[in-house]
This record gives sequence, C-alpha cells and structure tokens, in this order.
Amino acid sequence: MKPLTPATDLARRAFLKRSLWLGATGAAAPLALNLSLLADAVAATAPGDYKALVCVFLYGGNDHGNTLVPIDATHHAQYAAIRGAAATAQSSLSATALTPTQALPDGLQYALAPQLAPLKSIWDAGRLAVQLNVGPLIVPTTVAQYQARSVPLPPKLMSHNDQQSIWQSDLAEGATSGWGGRMGDLMLSANGGSVFTCTSVTGNAVFLSGATAVQYQLSTSGAVAIKALQRPLFGAASAQTAMRGIITAPSSHLMADEYARVTQRSIDAEAQVTAALAGVPELATDFPEGSLGAQLEMVARMVAARGSLGLSRQVFLVSLGGFDLHDNLVENHPGLLTQVGDALRAFYDATVELGVSDKVTTFTASDFGRTLSINGDGSDHGWGGVHVVLGGAVNGRAYYGKAPAVAVNGPDDIGQGRLVPTTSVDQFGATLARWLGVSDTDIATVMPNVGNFDTRYLGFV
Repeated sequence: MKPLTPATDLARRAFLKRSLWLGATGAAAPLALNLSLLADAVAATAPGDYKALVCVFLYGGNDHGNTLVPIDATHHAQYAAIRGAAATAQSSLSATALTPTQALPDGLQYALAPQLAPLKSIWDAGRLAVQLNVGPLIVPTTVAQYQARSVPLPPKLMSHNDQQSIWQSDLAEGATSGWGGRMGDLMLSANGGSVFTCTSVTGNAVFLSGATAVQYQLSTSGAVAIKALQRPLFGAASAQTAMRGIITAPSSHLMADEYARVTQRSIDAEAQVTAALAGVPELATDFPEGSLGAQLEMVARMVAARGSLGLSRQVFLVSLGGFDLHDNLVENHPGLLTQVGDALRAFYDATVELGVSDKVTTFTASDFGRTLSINGDGSDHGWGGVHVVLGGAVNGRAYYGKAPAVAVNGPDDIGQGRLVPTTSVDQFGATLARWLGVSDTDIATVMPNVGNFDTRYLGFV
C-alpha cells in the first residue's frame, strides 16, 4: 500500500468521519445534501466564536521593490542606483516611513509606497505587519544550494501559472486542493452553513478547493442566481416551474443525477445568501470604486451575515490583476497600489465597524516577487517578495523574516535582484492556519512542507 500524503490523509480522515455521520442519518439520502445537513447538526462552536481569513491575491507578480522601499540614506542610494528612473524618490516617502517596534540591522529603514498611505495608521496602531522575503520553498535554500541544485526546489520557478499554484496550493500546477480549501476541510463541522466555509468573490481558484470543502462563488453583487428561475420564463410561471423540475430532477444516470444535486444545492445556497444579505444593514464604511473594493465590500457583507448563515470559520479569496509589469512599471504600478491601499483600508475599517476587527485577518499574496533590476521600462519575474498582514489580531508594527540585501548579485540574489526566499509560504500559511484554529497535529495537512523548517509559526498573528 502506498504511503498517504498529507492531502490524501486529510481526504481519508474527512471521508471516514463523514461516513460515520451518514450512517446515522441514512445512506440513501443524497451525499451533497447530507453533508450540508450534517454540518448544520454538528456545529457546536460557542456563540460569537468567529474567525475569517481573507486572501488578497495580486495576479501577475507584484513588484515588491516599489511596494516597500528603503528610505534611509545609505540603502535608498543603493536602491536608486539599481532602479534608476523607476526608483521611488526618497522625498516622496516621508509620510509612509515605518517605525517598527524593533529596528532592522544595519540601519535599514523602510517606507510603504506613497500609494499605500491609507495603511500607515493601521501600522502605527500595531495592527499591520510586513513579511519580508517570503516565497515558495520545499526546504530552506541558499543561493549556493540553488545554483548547485543540491536541494529540492519548487517546480518551474518564475512561471506565472506554476507559481500561482504553488502559492495557493503548495503543490504544482494541476493540484486539486489549496491550503485555503484544506483549512476549510478541517472547519466544515464548525459551520452550520458549511457550503459557505470557502467563499470566492473572484471566480474559481485552487486556493479554496479542498478534499471535501467546495468553494462557493459570489459576484460583487451577491449570490449568482439561475436567471430562468428568478422570474416567469417566457412570461409563464408554469414554464419557470417546469424548468426548475427539469434541472433538479433525479436521474438513473450517475453523472446526470449528481449534476441535478449540485444544481439544487446552488439554488438553495443562492436563496440562503440572498436572504442573509438582505438582512444586513448598509455599511457606513465607504468602499472605493473598482474591482478590489467591490470584492472586499462583499466579503464585509458576508461577514456581517455570518450569524444568519450559521458560520464560525471562513476563508475568503479576492484578487486584483495587472501586476505583470515588464513594461510601464512607473506608469501603471502606482495605480494598482492605490487600489490595494484604499480597498484594504476600507475593509479594515468595515471590520472595526462590525466589531470583528480581531476576528478577521487579511493578507496579500502574489505569483512571485520581481527583479530589483529594471529591464528598461519594468521588472521581470522573480521569486521572493514582500507581503502585508492586517487585522485586530495581528502583532503589528513589526517586520517578520529577514531583510534582504539591497543589491544585485548580493547574498540573497540568484541574478538581477531575484531573491531566494528566506521565509517559506508553508511557514506563512501555517501561521495563519494556526490562528484560524488548525491544530498542531493537522498543520502539516494544510502546509505539507512546513515540517522541513525549524520554525513553523512566524508570530505575526
């Protein structure tokens, strides 16, 4: 018998547990409906016990060099010499200069990009942390080990599709589960509305796929309905009723029958979400225009509706694209960061308004970091990058991880300022998963490579 991987072990244990529940309720009932009903029955968390993780994925590979910028004279001069005309001027950084509770070595000081100024007061309040030089790793890796290929490396480094998959799933492209979904697998029984455990407002993504958890997809307007069932079809209520019967009718054909069950589940979930959101008062927080602001506003509304949906633990995904800036970095990157800063600020403010700022933790992620060197008009694909974590539970006003040298061909660089990460996605994800409630026993199920690192948890939350 082949040894179980963490992912297959999770699937086995989840299947066995839910099989016992099914035995108590009758195996003849539809599996998908039974799982939902069973989750309703076993939800036993204390009232008010709620936590949510919100992943903000920046598709294309965010240019971290112009996101977190050295501001002290020595390191800014080094940075400007490398970046040339693409460098952010030191004079524009004073309003976003970060003063951490513990200073970095060698006098290194950073500032957020000017466009991220809305986040500065969250940092000052100790509710925003910066994770330095994080990226996919299988084992701790040095530049020399990378060059010698003497340790296992993540597959197809610096490839968009592959590194998006590695970041979101900890597995190569083609993976069927992500670490958000694997957290969801472990949280299903804590939720009455288990179908909403993993919720995306940005379409399908492996991050929220689990062995048993299925990602529920919303639009920025709410639940996605089957239009033919929302009003009389061809002007006739009877036609509408007939359509519902056709698409939800049981079938002797296995695949057709399962399709009908999924359709019925979708209809039921849409009705439940629509009713729950209708009962949520309008938020006083003003969200910015644009895709990311609209997505995070919907997440805030879903958090507000958590009680009527029977939810105790949730994982959300939102995203913003356009970060693959081989060209026009100076022209386009500031606008993207403006959207990120404004949307994250509004979302944090909404969690404060809802009284759940300490129960919702938001973090950024991206395909990869980019080169520190400039290719003429932009930056190229890299590896390690910089990300932020914010929320009322965050141990903020602090940097986590090791600050890389501001240099090309430096001790952290494999060429052109491409950083070998000194913190792994596994450690980053494990820290978030533990906060959400994943036990030490199950943490390797969520982040399979975390046992290869001396430090599992980074302490930012």
